[in-house]
Amino acid sequence: MDTTAPAENASLDELQQRIGYQFRDISLLQLALMHKSYANEQQLEEHCGNERLEFLGDAVIELVISHILMEQAQDSPEGRLSKMRASIVNTDSLAAISRSYALSDCLRLSRGEQENRGREKKSILANAYEALTAAVYFDGGYDAVFRMISDHFKPLIDEAARRRGYSRDYKSRLQELVQKLFNDTPVYEIISEQGPDHYKSFGVRVMINNQPCGTGHGGNKKTAEQQAAREALKLLESTQP
Repeated sequence: MDTTAPAENASLDELQQRIGYQFRDISLLQLALMHKSYANEQQLEEHCGNERLEFLGDAVIELVISHILMEQAQDSPEGRLSKMRASIVNTDSLAAISRSYALSDCLRLSRGEQENRGREKKSILANAYEALTAAVYFDGGYDAVFRMISDHFKPLIDEAARRRGYSRDYKSRLQELVQKLFNDTPVYEIISEQGPDHYKSFGVRVMINNQPCGTGHGGNKKTAEQQAAREALKLLESTQP
C-alpha cells in the first residue's frame, strides 16, 4: 500500500515527467530524494538516507559518460578522455542538472537543513542527482540510466567534444580551489607501488594543510593523482555553500 501523501505523489509524478523516466518502484525515487538530515530527524535507520544510492550513482555516471566518450571520441587518448570527462562530471555540472529538473522541489530535508538553505546547496543538489541515477539503474537497468544520462548531459558532452577536453582537469581545479580557500598548494604523495614494471599500480594521497584529503589509484602516477584530486575536490566542495 502506498502511504505517500497525494500532494507528494503529484510532485513525484511531475518530477518523473521532467527527468524522462517513469519508476516501477516509486520507493527508490523517494529514497533517492531523502537527505540524511531528514532520516536523522525522523529517527529512521541509518541506511534510509540517500547516501548509499549517491555512492553508486557517482560510479554509474562516470561509467555512462566514459562509455559515451569512448564511442564519440575514438581517436582521443586516455589522458584527453579523462580531461573531457572531468569537464563534464563535477559538482557544478551535477548541481546545475539537478536545478534544471527541479529536484530540489522534491527533496526531503530536515527543518534545520531547510532553514540553512539546503535546497540551494550545490553539494546537496549534486548528491541528489547521483542518488537519482542509482535509483534509475536499480529500477530500470543500465539501458534506462544510459538513456537518461545521455539526454541530461548532452549539452555538456557536445561542448566537451567541441573543445576536445581542453578544460581544467581535477588537479587544476583542486589547486585553484585550495589557493582560494587556504592560500596553499596541494601536495601529492605516493603511498603504494605494486606490480611488475610493465603492469604497475600506484596509490597516491593528496595532502592539504598537512591533512590527507583524498586518495587515488591508477596504472600511472598521473591517473592516480587525478583520482585523488577528484576525491579531495568532492570533499572540499561539499563544505561550500
